[in-house]
Amino acid sequence: MINAERYPFINADVALGEAGFRPYLPIALTNQQLSVSASALLDTGATINVLPYRTGLELGYVWKQQTTALNLTGNLAQFEARVLLVQVTVGRFEPVQLVFAWTQAESVPLIFGQVNFFMEFDVCFHRSQLYFEISPKVKSSE
Repeated sequence: MINAERYPFINADVALGEAGFRPYLPIALTNQQLSVSASALLDTGATINVLPYRTGLELGYVWKQQTTALNLTGNLAQFEARVLLVQVTVGRFEPVQLVFAWTQAESVPLIFGQVNFFMEFDVCFHRSQLYFEISPKVKSSE
């Protein structure tokens, strides 16, 4: 991968041993003058990026001011969600605007899914070697 950064898989559950390693990416989320450092789980099976409720509050968002509702599926279907656009910085790359489903769920990790994290970044997983590489999408010349 050209212009790629490498990150290790993180052991999220030591009780699982080798099976507990997950691809967590350190990032910075920004809303106006507020910034939050976090780790996002890269989930190729997730349709949309998910922002935990507490993280949205730390960024200064107010639930009642977010009027675009979104229905989540799976184990998050029971929780309300709102659409947010958040500026995200990954490593030394330029910040990008990502779309999130801001959920009222308290125990969900920050998740990067197909819309639109994997539309903005290329990721190559080397699970057996416990690392992954990431680079911004290559913009086509028109």
